[in-house]
Amino acid sequence: MGHFLSVYWDVNPEFFTLGPVHLRYYSILMVGGFIVAAALVRYMFRREGLPAGLFDRFAVSVFVGTLIGLRLGHCLFYQPEMFLESPLEVFLPVRFSPKLEFIGYQGLASHGGAIGILIGVWWWCRKAKRNYLWALERVVIVVPLVGGLVRLGNLFNSEIYGTETSLPWGFIFALRHEILPHHPTQIYEALVYFMLFFLMWFLYTKKFVKMKRGMAFGLFLILLFGMRFVIEFIKEPQVEFEMTMALNMGQLMSLPFVIVGVVMLLRGWKHGKPAMENAGHSMKSEKYPMKDKKIKVKGEKYPMKDELYKEKKLKIKNKK
Repeated sequence: MGHFLSVYWDVNPEFFTLGPVHLRYYSILMVGGFIVAAALVRYMFRREGLPAGLFDRFAVSVFVGTLIGLRLGHCLFYQPEMFLESPLEVFLPVRFSPKLEFIGYQGLASHGGAIGILIGVWWWCRKAKRNYLWALERVVIVVPLVGGLVRLGNLFNSEIYGTETSLPWGFIFALRHEILPHHPTQIYEALVYFMLFFLMWFLYTKKFVKMKRGMAFGLFLILLFGMRFVIEFIKEPQVEFEMTMALNMGQLMSLPFVIVGVVMLLRGWKHGKPAMENAGHSMKSEKYPMKDKKIKVKGEKYPMKDELYKEKKLKIKNKK
């Protein structure tokens, strides 16, 4: 009876095809997620009074780091043979065999993307001289939103689904020649990620003024990768070597993030600075903290950096 209640999933993953170009729903959802995430982070930067130029460089660093991390993570963790058999396909969104086709990046690993985000944010902070943890706590607010949309893209691709189930909402993935219903783990993960996004956005808009830096980042790591660890138990192995493993690659790579999350949450709770302190600069107002009256200083790029200028001015006045 459960089979009659199941969802027969036979959706073409390609939105349209034009010659050698194949545009998939996956690509549309992922790019759309990046665009919405960028708009939200831009809003956060503007809300906290940061120069527009900082956001532009920030967006580029995070996007490039994420894309490289997603692709290299998949190839390193799941298909290392690609580096020898087809190295150009690791870095280019094309397929050379049996014929030249533009297919986008098919094969992305979220754990690699997480590492890429960490590196991209670090690079931006190094150049912009901003606090690393402050920047991370803005990024992780929108990461679950993009992750949820990517999982819906996986659903359109009929990939990364779960084990067989008799539950009425099981999906029969016809594109993969399945005849029995499976757990739609793409939907499970997408729902978890969307709920986490709304939680993180609520914390940012309502609770950050009372939180300490590091707590939101730690909570994000615990919830996202903790739920990922649990859902992996009902997923089909993605590669053959996972069949003999007690914990699959996704679970093994999730554990370090959960541990780091616990450490960051406790460390932030005990020793963290205010979460709404802008990269080391104090902020007065709670609702729009960076929109307080600023002292304009000639030659200074950021108006909050005026303490040294005032000290020099006072010394000159005393000498006179």
